[in-house]
Amino acid sequence: MKLPENEVFSSKDSDYKWIVRKFDKKDYSVSEKMFSMDVARTARKFHRQIPGYKTSPLVSLPHLSSMLGVDSIWIKNEAMRLELNSFKVMGGSFAVYRLIQKKLGLSDDEMSYEYLMSKECKKALGEMVFASATDGNHGKGLAWITNKLGYKCNIYVHSGTSKPRIKAIENYGAKVKVVKGNYDDAVRACQEDADKNGWQVVSDTSWPGYTEIPTWIMQGYNTMLLEAQEQFSSQGIVRPTHVFVQAGVGAMAASVIGFYSALFKEDSPKFVVVEPENAACLYETALANDGECHSVKGDLDTIMAGLACGDPSPIAWEILGRQADIFIRVPDYIAARGMRILATPIADDPFVISGESGAAGLGAFYGIMSEVADKKAQTYIGKLKEQLEINGDSKVLFINTEGNTDPISFRQIIWDGMNPVPEKFWTER
Repeated sequence: MKLPENEVFSSKDSDYKWIVRKFDKKDYSVSEKMFSMDVARTARKFHRQIPGYKTSPLVSLPHLSSMLGVDSIWIKNEAMRLELNSFKVMGGSFAVYRLIQKKLGLSDDEMSYEYLMSKECKKALGEMVFASATDGNHGKGLAWITNKLGYKCNIYVHSGTSKPRIKAIENYGAKVKVVKGNYDDAVRACQEDADKNGWQVVSDTSWPGYTEIPTWIMQGYNTMLLEAQEQFSSQGIVRPTHVFVQAGVGAMAASVIGFYSALFKEDSPKFVVVEPENAACLYETALANDGECHSVKGDLDTIMAGLACGDPSPIAWEILGRQADIFIRVPDYIAARGMRILATPIADDPFVISGESGAAGLGAFYGIMSEVADKKAQTYIGKLKEQLEINGDSKVLFINTEGNTDPISFRQIIWDGMNPVPEKFWTER
């Protein structure tokens, strides 16, 4: 793969830093292999069998769109997904399905959710213990599906994980171990203990020699994108023109971008990846531009708990390095502003409950499109708007990946004004 040329932007007048990737020609081969329409349909066929499954809403914000000068803003609202308040269960459940299918040597026609939950399946499979590291939502989703299967589950979290997120995992019967350090320390501790005890790791990040299960997880996320495309079609829209997607290790971002790249190829939307400034491992990987993954060290301190990851997933980078157009790193107040925008809609735009990670993309977009009091900063941000080629015909898609998964933090942000926008960046509209 020929590496694209990077154009890097940073300025003391703005908290945004971004990289524009200039491709001579994009390589869609990996996306086509991993995220074909057949794969998406298989994932959705499985998810549709889960009791309580419903298509999550794709909501339009017409008044906000008018305010920001675009044709339409769309939010795929995964806060309404099953009982779990997050999209993560779509990946974990499909990976468990595929894993058991492979272990038992069953075809797609022989495998079903009903069989997965049967005593016959458990007898054939024997005793298993599942494990994973998490920032919260993936662990909760894995705990949920393994609890339904009747298997033990060990979830590893880092020491900065909030009590409500830990409690939510424990509510589904999993044993939670708190590891000193950050998310990546939890990943390593989980893998070490799993190797010692013969546990089955179901991780949404990959590493050398461990790629199959993370691939299944990313493919499981395609259900929400297939839903979104059908919802767009019902509105007479062929595709969004721009997709803003937040990222931690990059699995969800790669799933979104891979799906659209496989489906539309050269006619794909423009893809923007948004990360926290203190945990921007994909930004750093793009910045190095040497074809290798690069990590961010330290405590990865950010309110965007689901994105607080220092090590990129190599298989996710296989997609992102080939298709993502722009990488942006943003401070925490951007996500907090996004939450408040969704929680206090204009006129009769729908109300959307979003967690910190879920609102990062919209917060970043609003900052790019809104006028601010600091004219130097606006001039700088205006360059990014030009690079994005956003105009009155733009149809912009965001994924609200989580709802109110940490009620204390949610109230502190929405009620108490935690992480306020600096006055020099206040909206003038």
